[in-house]
Amino acid sequence: MELQEKLELIVKTLDSKRGEDIQAIKISDLTILADYFVIVNGTSNTHTRTLADEVEYQLSQRSEEPLRREADTGNTWIILDYGDIIVHVFYKEARNFYQLERLWADGELQDISTLLVKENTDEN
Repeated sequence: MELQEKLELIVKTLDSKRGEDIQAIKISDLTILADYFVIVNGTSNTHTRTLADEVEYQLSQRSEEPLRREADTGNTWIILDYGDIIVHVFYKEARNFYQLERLWADGELQDISTLLVKENTDEN
């Protein structure tokens, strides 16, 4: 699976499960850890686990398995490491505490708006 295709699948999967504030940051010029970080938050510990599980399921359907999956005991932060992309799934308060976007502010924020489903906000 190509890198861009994998990134798009991850973002679309998180969006389909109503992940909040999805961010993709290109970090390949800053570190050898990965090419991209994808950061998202869920609305509860259960939602956070569901987001991570769905990403793992969708990628495994395309023969992409994480090199590593780490989680804290309360599912407030789950990491899926795919080598070239690391997915950080947070509970909202944990995301506010760690502020990865601030730590990796030198990375290149990717425009993923075309990958996200637009919510119908018409109130008829």
